[in-house]
Amino acid sequence: MTSSGYAAVFFDAGETLVHPHPTFPDLFRERGHVVFDRFRAAAEANELWTTSPERSRRFWHDVYGIFLRELGIRDANGLIDVVYAEFTDLGNYRLFDDVTPVLDRLRDAGLLLGVVSNFEEWLERLLEDLGVRGYFQVSVVSGVEGFEKPDPRIFRLAMTRAGVTPERSVYVGDNPEFDVDPAHAVGMFPVLIDRRERFADAPGARITAMDQLPALLGVA
Repeated sequence: MTSSGYAAVFFDAGETLVHPHPTFPDLFRERGHVVFDRFRAAAEANELWTTSPERSRRFWHDVYGIFLRELGIRDANGLIDVVYAEFTDLGNYRLFDDVTPVLDRLRDAGLLLGVVSNFEEWLERLLEDLGVRGYFQVSVVSGVEGFEKPDPRIFRLAMTRAGVTPERSVYVGDNPEFDVDPAHAVGMFPVLIDRRERFADAPGARITAMDQLPALLGVA
């Protein structure tokens, strides 16, 4: 247990632990609203875009189509299909460099680690390929479970599987609406990881790199 009394740390996946390589979010640096607005619309409509390959393909085709239209690029040559294929290829993902050392420190401090993510069912295979699946004793992936953040059930299921209470649970994610707010609502301690410094004015605990997390949690 840390000096703050936390027993478990749960992580989002995309833009928290892993990223596409070459990184697609760099293309969104000035148009991040495309992804966030589409996520919000999906949540409001209970679209559940991760729960089948067909839904995932339709969702991301929509995102890429909007993005390309904003850039004035037409899909005459099937560009959306090309982009989708690239970003569903496990070989095109990487861990952020600061992830493994921090996972080591947290695990060595006796913290239980878990993943709670809106991601397709292949996330666990990706984490295995990247060499970090063994760090996580609990995995709750929307594409497997059938519900997505910000639904509170996804956080509660993770805590149930881990056998921990909300007040002893930390959740780390990159999106205020889908990570911070719902984790806080169920009683967890949310930490916003703002790697691209998009939310400088966000309230609450905020870090800009994963290596800032141990000190925040009182891990020596």
